[in-house]
Amino acid sequence: PVYEKASIDEFYIDISGMDRFIGSYQWATSLRADILKHTGLPVSSGLSVNKTISKMATSEAKPNGEKFVPFESVLPFIDPLSIRKIPMIGKKTYHLLRSMGVERIETLRKIPINMMLKVLGENGKIIWQRANGVDNTPVQAYWEQKSLSSEHTFEKDSIDVIMMNGLLASMTEKLAFEMREMQKITACVTVKIRYANFDTHTMQKRIPYTSFDHVLIDVVKELFKRLYSRRMLIRLIGIRFSHLVNGAPQLNIFDDVPEKINLYKAIDKMRRRYGYEAVLRAGHLDERL
Repeated sequence: PVYEKASIDEFYIDISGMDRFIGSYQWATSLRADILKHTGLPVSSGLSVNKTISKMATSEAKPNGEKFVPFESVLPFIDPLSIRKIPMIGKKTYHLLRSMGVERIETLRKIPINMMLKVLGENGKIIWQRANGVDNTPVQAYWEQKSLSSEHTFEKDSIDVIMMNGLLASMTEKLAFEMREMQKITACVTVKIRYANFDTHTMQKRIPYTSFDHVLIDVVKELFKRLYSRRMLIRLIGIRFSHLVNGAPQLNIFDDVPEKINLYKAIDKMRRRYGYEAVLRAGHLDERL
């Protein structure tokens, strides 16, 4: 089966063809039972003809239930439901449709598609199709990013170590922010340098999982200091954070205080609202990427 991660706690699984072995309904029921048995976690599931109807079935099965909607039952199942139940209908679209007197999916389904196109554009067509139980969106095979990296090639080969340390700190800060936005933490840091003669060298270090700037910057600078030993002109520098997993960084009970967590949250909030460069470390303001 192909599975797709839709959010931190929601997945789509395409089990087309399972009927020749065990049966799709039996397989889905068995999967849910196994999750309950081995984890004790409540889990709801919906089995149907496509992603939209399966998601709506899962919604109706909550909490901790399962629902099967075969092809012939799709319209009878969705018709009495509120239009809120259709994925991609947000508050604005909901209020617009309600102002048109549309409350239930059956009413929405009977609106001419040309009118939906006129009112909501191309999204109107997609919403109308979903109200008719049509969704040809494929389940995308699950893939999780395992690393983040950044490189900088100098216009002119350089030996300015102070400038490079500032640049590495800036690159680290930016990648660390991206990691926190992805809710990821890293356990391996790699630094790369390429000399003017194109010789390339890397050095890495395993660390406790983190996505804190102040921790990663120290590790990056330490690796760069150990790596850059030939005192030759450098053409390129780069960093890579690998062994990424989902999670949030833990405080070091000896070095960190809870205020640091709150500081990172405040900084990240400002960056999301005003852009990444709204808040930067003063030590490398001149090295903005």
